[in-house]
Amino acid sequence: MAEKILTEKYLVSRHSVVELIEHWTIAISGLILLLTGIFELPVAKRYYIITIPGLGWSADFITSLYLHYSAALVFTAVAVFHVLYHGLRHENGLLPQKEDFSASIIVIKSLFGFGEEPPMRKYLPEQRLAYAGMAFIIAMLIISGLVKTYKNIYAPDMSPAVLILATWIHNIFFVLFFLTFLAHMAAIALRPNWPMVRGIFTGKVRLDYARHRHSLWIADIEETQTTPAAAIPELQLPPAEDTGPLVEETTPPLDDLPLDKKETTDA
Repeated sequence: MAEKILTEKYLVSRHSVVELIEHWTIAISGLILLLTGIFELPVAKRYYIITIPGLGWSADFITSLYLHYSAALVFTAVAVFHVLYHGLRHENGLLPQKEDFSASIIVIKSLFGFGEEPPMRKYLPEQRLAYAGMAFIIAMLIISGLVKTYKNIYAPDMSPAVLILATWIHNIFFVLFFLTFLAHMAAIALRPNWPMVRGIFTGKVRLDYARHRHSLWIADIEETQTTPAAAIPELQLPPAEDTGPLVEETTPPLDDLPLDKKETTDA
């Protein structure tokens, strides 16, 4: 991803177009999965969800199931693409690091006025921990969902024990996914995190915010973006053509001429 300081706009490129598409596709398809997963339970009529304009179909199990499958296909495809794309490009800034747990406690305490937040790179330690947790939840949802889908389409006589296990795993991680979504929204609601909202939509954040909170990241960008003068090669001009010494074409004085030439001139 091209991370660049846009000095004239006082912004920093934080997320690429690919990352924005990944984020919003996962978010939208995940929200559809949450809703359709709830609608597959007999709750739409019980809690009058069908009376909400546009949700009259929510009590139809087959419609909810097909929408669930469609969203799951998109959700799974983007998740696999995310792992392969960023893995092959060695973009591992969101992977958890050794001191993330203790560092995240310091950051969280600083949000409530207890101490100061240490200099950070592009991602905060709690962001990396949340990413790892969400990745595990998504992986378990995909695996258990594939088992349930395989049973519904290809193996109606699947072992009841396997199906019950897959169903329990899917339901448990469904709840965890919903709770993680709420925690994600709660983190955005914290005032120090407000400048990040712009990056979710445009891929860019304010330069002053980045310098204040992600100073190590900005230092890395400045180091790669600014070319030191010693690294700039000198301009090599082609060698000038050797034309020999310059000769001043002047007529010598008459007294300097040889004798025979002088006589000819006097005649």
